[in-house]
Amino acid sequence: MYHSLIDWHHPQFPIDGLHPLRDDEAARAEVRDMAEYRRYLHAQVAELLTRYGPVEQLFFDFSYAEHVHEGTPVWGGKGAQDWGSEELLTNVRSLQPGILVNDRLGIPGDYVTPEQYQPAEPPTLDGVPVLWEACQTINGSWGYDRDNTTAKSPDLLLRMLVDTVAKDGNLLLNVGPTARGELDPVAANTLRAIGRWMSRHGRAIHGAGPSAYTPPPDCRYTQQGNRLYLHLFAWPFEAVHLPGLAGRVEYAQLLHDASEVPMEVLSTDQEPHMTSAAGLGADTLTLELPVRRPDVAIPVIELFLR
Repeated sequence: MYHSLIDWHHPQFPIDGLHPLRDDEAARAEVRDMAEYRRYLHAQVAELLTRYGPVEQLFFDFSYAEHVHEGTPVWGGKGAQDWGSEELLTNVRSLQPGILVNDRLGIPGDYVTPEQYQPAEPPTLDGVPVLWEACQTINGSWGYDRDNTTAKSPDLLLRMLVDTVAKDGNLLLNVGPTARGELDPVAANTLRAIGRWMSRHGRAIHGAGPSAYTPPPDCRYTQQGNRLYLHLFAWPFEAVHLPGLAGRVEYAQLLHDASEVPMEVLSTDQEPHMTSAAGLGADTLTLELPVRRPDVAIPVIELFLR
């Protein structure tokens, strides 16, 4: 369940630098009572968590006490004290003991929510790995915007999905329906393309997570039990070399068509000569690939570990 901490329609929500009436002098001169709005906010949340059955996840959005918008600090920004976040979170956990709550109340939550960027490394808090969710849109807008044409390609979104799972995260992908309640053609076609890829590659994503093995350049690993999935963001010429996997793989296949991928370990003392590559070490497994790249958004090789 998503819940906005901000409600610009409420007559007691104080005007600030993000409010649509921020340039209206008469509105800015009004005396508004944040305490009254806070009581309204807490009552709304209590209603949502008591009238609609079990709620597994609550995504609050968002605190902005020291927010900078388009290079300008936001005046009158609101944070944990304004929302009464400590009390609110205590009430949430009391009403729904098993719930997960995000990190946007201005106080720590159960998971963190990087938005519109992909973390270079899995997020940590004080050096400890945390649950996290990458928040992305299909184009540059969270709601439908007719004039926003900066749509991310299905291939790019799929790479974001794979990258997120490889870093032990979840991908939240937003779509914004039009005022007719429909998805625009770009969003619909994007979701169809993602669905086509997932129909053959879903087990490399659903239920999968990070792997302890280090993938080669331009690749990601995800793993589920004894199945290791090599996602090839770039298609190499004839071979891909996997350090640390020699003797550890029983079988390899391309996931989209279940065709076998031959394997070999190039002898350490083998020297390059004409059409023969040099040996790469006794711990490196080499997969022999077709020259022609498979016609899928991201080719995936499923490795059956011993």
